[in-house]
Amino acid sequence: MSEDVARDGDDRQDGGSDPQGWWGPPVAGDEVASLVGSLERQRATFAWKVGGLDREALSATLGPSAITLGGLVKHLAFVEVFHLCTRVNGRRPGDPWEGVDWDATPDWPWSSAADDDPAYLYGLWRDAVVRARASLADAVADGGLDRPIAWSDDPDATPSVRRVLVDLIEEYARHVGHADLYREAIDGVVGEDPPEVPALYPLPARRG
Repeated sequence: MSEDVARDGDDRQDGGSDPQGWWGPPVAGDEVASLVGSLERQRATFAWKVGGLDREALSATLGPSAITLGGLVKHLAFVEVFHLCTRVNGRRPGDPWEGVDWDATPDWPWSSAADDDPAYLYGLWRDAVVRARASLADAVADGGLDRPIAWSDDPDATPSVRRVLVDLIEEYARHVGHADLYREAIDGVVGEDPPEVPALYPLPARRG
């Protein structure tokens, strides 16, 4: 490994499709930059894989699975808000999430997505990312990744902000894999990295 790449605080990107540094972890950044960059790369890739589709494509299923791309969009919109706003900082999720009877319809984001227009689903996810991004920044500024989160469903455990951030990265990684398969089946789009900034992706502040 070269000395340039190995030095601490190197905020250059690790290649791929993001030479301008909008998403992706730095080659040798600190823990926050590395984890947040990893999450942003998952968000950008997800936005590329699910973006620009009509209702029929967003509602399509593959094989025996009931998963749809529209369901993934709505599910991850909820997960963003729930993890980084409600769990981390105790903030109310707001609409549409507070109007759902979760006991009666625990799969509501998945089952209701077919009734939604693509513009609504895309807007829901974009707004959730912007809210979650700001909430995480507030948490990092107020105690860092070691800070206990505000709300946990386990009374015997108080996860850190770090743990919730890792959970969200894992959640995205799993569902980006789903989106890969579905998008290829819909229109043949394949690839690991977005070839350009996805239209659906709300750009974060550029590092550096």
